[in-house]
Amino acid sequence: MDDHERQALIGIAVLAARADEEQPDLERGEVEAIARGLEGEVPGEVDAGRLGELARSLRTPERRRQAFDGALAVCRADGRLVDAERRFLDALARELGLERVREREALADALAEAPLEGGDEEQAEALVARTALWCGALELLPQGLASLAILPLQMRMVYRLGLRHGYELDRGHVRDLLAAAGVGFTGQILEGFARRLVGDLVGRLGGGFLRGLAGSATGAAFTYATTLALGRTAERYYAGGRKLSSAELREVFSGLFDDARAEARRREGEMRSFARDLDPSRLLELVR
Repeated sequence: MDDHERQALIGIAVLAARADEEQPDLERGEVEAIARGLEGEVPGEVDAGRLGELARSLRTPERRRQAFDGALAVCRADGRLVDAERRFLDALARELGLERVREREALADALAEAPLEGGDEEQAEALVARTALWCGALELLPQGLASLAILPLQMRMVYRLGLRHGYELDRGHVRDLLAAAGVGFTGQILEGFARRLVGDLVGRLGGGFLRGLAGSATGAAFTYATTLALGRTAERYYAGGRKLSSAELREVFSGLFDDARAEARRREGEMRSFARDLDPSRLLELVR
């Protein structure tokens, strides 16, 4: 891929992240911090008026599909599409000349809405470690929609940890816990997409809770560490009777993240091996 195509893919992903007019303030702040760091990769200001220009920079069907899949993953990151995001995706498909996108959207819907129930009765730490491995491996796949499976896997992990301690949660409760722990949805997906295109983004993505913790972690290691620390935080939270405040949850998560990041470095080889065996066509089976 040449620079123009890389810049177009980044620009379109940034526009997708900004399309949600109903983002909570905390999540919007995370997204904007990342977007500002990425705009240096795209000459000129990235605004909605440049969508057509960016789309025309992608000359092959493969790149155009990659752009749409990346934008769809970013828009679908928080599990629902608002009207503004649907309009953005419709406009993007027109500009890219893509006619058959409904099957991609249907897969994204199915991943985002996969049931939280089910699974075996493995011990909490085994569940957390396995989920972290899967999520890290998904970051290594070139397919943009692969990253859409990360949030459902994280949510299912948290749901099952709560259930072990007698808390039967709905999807909203799980989302609230992730947000309270400082794990942004759209920011996770946007940063992962950008890291695959740009590589090392240290010092470029501005502030934000996760940014401050990440250091020089690669996309896969960053996602692995985030998932591992999130799972261990959730286990502590539910085992303790859900008595931690949002500030305390973040403090616990931050303390666990450093160990998780070191563990991620040790397990990068495992993630790469696992990613080689992952079949992207079976993503829905994975999250179920």
